[in-house]
Amino acid sequence: MTKPSPIKSLLIFFGALVILGIVFSAINLNAPKPAAIDLGTLARQITNGEVKAVTVKDSTLNIVTNDKKDEVASKEGGESFTSVMKNLGVTDDKLAAIDLKVANASAFSNWMSVMLPIVLPILAIGVLVLFMMRSVQGQNSRAMSFGQSGAREYGKNDKNRLTFGDVAGAAEAKEELMEIVEFLKSPKKFVAVGAKIPKGVLLMGPPGTGKTLMARAVAGEANVPFFHISGSEFVEMFVGVGAARVRDLFARAKKSAPCIIFIDEIDAVGRQRGAGLGGSHDEREQTLNQILVEMDGFDPSIGIIVMAATNRPDVLDPALLRPGRFDRRVTLDLPDINEREMILKIHAKSKPLVAELPLRKVAERTPGFSGADLANVMNEAAILTARKNRKTIELDDILMSIEKVMLGPERRSRVINEKEKNIVAYHEAGHALVFHEMPEADPVQKISIIARGHAGGYTLKMPLEDKRLHPKSAFIADLAGSLGGYVAEVEAFGEANVTTW
Repeated sequence: MTKPSPIKSLLIFFGALVILGIVFSAINLNAPKPAAIDLGTLARQITNGEVKAVTVKDSTLNIVTNDKKDEVASKEGGESFTSVMKNLGVTDDKLAAIDLKVANASAFSNWMSVMLPIVLPILAIGVLVLFMMRSVQGQNSRAMSFGQSGAREYGKNDKNRLTFGDVAGAAEAKEELMEIVEFLKSPKKFVAVGAKIPKGVLLMGPPGTGKTLMARAVAGEANVPFFHISGSEFVEMFVGVGAARVRDLFARAKKSAPCIIFIDEIDAVGRQRGAGLGGSHDEREQTLNQILVEMDGFDPSIGIIVMAATNRPDVLDPALLRPGRFDRRVTLDLPDINEREMILKIHAKSKPLVAELPLRKVAERTPGFSGADLANVMNEAAILTARKNRKTIELDDILMSIEKVMLGPERRSRVINEKEKNIVAYHEAGHALVFHEMPEADPVQKISIIARGHAGGYTLKMPLEDKRLHPKSAFIADLAGSLGGYVAEVEAFGEANVTTW
């Protein structure tokens, strides 16, 4: 919840005072007021026996007549009521016939009547000054925190703590990082035999392969604090701020050692200097220099490991990659079929699947998908199930979600005339026939003439197993299948009627 600004709070305060004043004024205006009379009229009423009671309060006379009417009169403050009435010709027996009361004002009311006109303006001015001071203090605090790092810290007892069990696949990467975990748990064991654990670990791989997830899992396995910050958060328009934030980050980490500092997308500040990549930027280069200095400046025995992630290791500055800095590099590739099945099982834990749903079949239909893509597929399947008002996720829901992630949602409402429908049907059939006749091509899984995303129709082919090496014949088969749609249009409608499809 955002905190209201001091000016807004001040306006609300004075607005409330105005509203209260209006309310009390309306109440006072609507209340019946006693009739005001002069002293001569009062003397005449007393003489005629029309007055029942008189209450004297300072210089105010509250009068009650015999017919129960309320009246009010005023006298001079220095004289008593009886002397005033006698001067106006009222006899003692007439004064004795009325109920005369004298109400002395309390010391508190006297004090309030004197002090309120002084205190209320001072109070209003004090509130105004208080809000102004709070506003200035807030600006000063933001100015003082400008050079502080915005790293998010996850503690040892964080309820969302991850371990290697929460990361499916990447067995080699886990084995490589297990040394880091052992060092964080017991650094003295390594120092005793003269071993130097790397200060920096660079996680490399395509987007969505779980680099951040793996870094958090290392911290969870070692049960140490985890500082997470993006490389772009160091860079500001003011030169020197990024370097100050780097110093602050490492100072915080030294207080929490042993711990892990994780810099996501380090290529935002770690680009190669002087190579013309990304243009000249003094602030970025100063930030990079400060990172290099800090990594050289701390003793590895205190238990700080700097981890960074990038999907563009080719643009990083060589000074970052030399021994003593990010000299341990761990590659996270796209998952194979077995790893995809394990990832799907993790993402399916919190989702109601039908009994014995073959996730292996889903893994076969998703070659080249990253862990993030698979998580998106399972989420889209859950959304599709909810839209159909069902309680469990079926295989068809997941397969439809795969196509949605790859090509976009179906566009059944798109208006297409009969001629264009025939062209699309022949075009997709041409793709499918050529792919089917080419033994080196992947088998066709589905043909559709329903528009999806930017495609008016599509032919979906999938390999039966993961492939790391692609022969020349496979590329020729793909080229032939891609031209199959064109050939089918020529054969069916003539070369003059070939479309842009």
